[in-house]
Amino acid sequence: MIAADRPVLRHPLLREGLLLFFPAAALYAMLLPLIWVTLYGFTLPFASDIPAGQWHAHEMIFGVYGAALAGFLTSAVPEWTDTPPRRGRDLLILMALWLPGRVIGLLGIELLMPVAAVGDVAFFGLLLWYVASALIARGSTHHASFAGWLGLFVLTELAIRAAWLSGHHAIAGRLLHAALMIFLVFFSLAIARINVVVINLALDPSGDSTPYRPHPGRQNLTAILVSLYAAAALLFPQSQVPAYLALAASAAFFDRLAEWFIGRAVLRTQVLALAAANAFAGGGFLLTGLSALGAPVAMATGVHMLSVGALGLAVLSVLVIAGLRHTGRPLDLPWQAHIAIVLMIGAGLIRVLPELSIGSFLLGPHYAISAALWTAAFALWLVGFLPLLLHPSHRQDAGEHGGCH
Repeated sequence: MIAADRPVLRHPLLREGLLLFFPAAALYAMLLPLIWVTLYGFTLPFASDIPAGQWHAHEMIFGVYGAALAGFLTSAVPEWTDTPPRRGRDLLILMALWLPGRVIGLLGIELLMPVAAVGDVAFFGLLLWYVASALIARGSTHHASFAGWLGLFVLTELAIRAAWLSGHHAIAGRLLHAALMIFLVFFSLAIARINVVVINLALDPSGDSTPYRPHPGRQNLTAILVSLYAAAALLFPQSQVPAYLALAASAAFFDRLAEWFIGRAVLRTQVLALAAANAFAGGGFLLTGLSALGAPVAMATGVHMLSVGALGLAVLSVLVIAGLRHTGRPLDLPWQAHIAIVLMIGAGLIRVLPELSIGSFLLGPHYAISAALWTAAFALWLVGFLPLLLHPSHRQDAGEHGGCH
């Protein structure tokens, strides 16, 4: 219960996890790449021992995407398990644990890195407890995979911090790559659930029928292959096995595009966005595998196709879809959402295509252009959706089911 004498705990953004953490993720996403590229010039003012690129990668994965994950899970898991959502003080504690690491990471303050480590491990550990306690309360194992992967995410964060403290930067780099893969597993698991609702609503906006049924063989194949690739890349970095597993994961993501063969309904922005995120994932793993096999393409190009293209677009899509559904609104996208998704697709393409000799005249400036498009995409979402989060429709206030999972 929220105490009656503490009005701050009744703030509209504290009613549900995504209402607080989606704007936080968007705001940090707006700042991080643009500051990294244009203000710092790929350096950090207080970083000396830990590579600045690793700091940046960590903040993208555990900062931006971590906040989006917290918003998604604290809202989706109560819906899946029919348990009360975390709100008020529970969410404020979670936010208080997330914030210190972001300030420290944005500046690369190595002296305070242990403080950031404690905060981040506690943040993801508490998030894990919020997820696990709901599953335990309902006696449900149907969505236990999210708890399992979140536990592995916590251990990976702990291992990265330990590697930094001990000076094992090469190991930290491999662990950061593994953390990115874990988030791609989250993406694979989440899209398998969200896409069913989104496609069915595109086919029948009334929601009276569910004409679309996903192919059961595609539900978890991408997550399994990404998991195998991540384990092989972490444990056997000199082997060619990870390269072939990356190509297998690429094939699985491209095969999954068959889920979007639904006729004219695919032209709806929210449907195309999820399809494009899946296509970016397939392309990213294709480039990663080819690079490891000696093709003339940088591994970083494939990684950025995964991190900027696939995950950036996937996270923005979830912010749009869940932002509407969890405020009691239909999937009628405001104009800001349409433009934001186009900008995010542009950010992903401009980040990687010049490095593949497509539009090579942009090589060099493409970093700043991509960062600007990325920032503009999240800024537009924040401008368009913050009023919706602050003022949910009467349907949602009345307790009607407004989720998307």
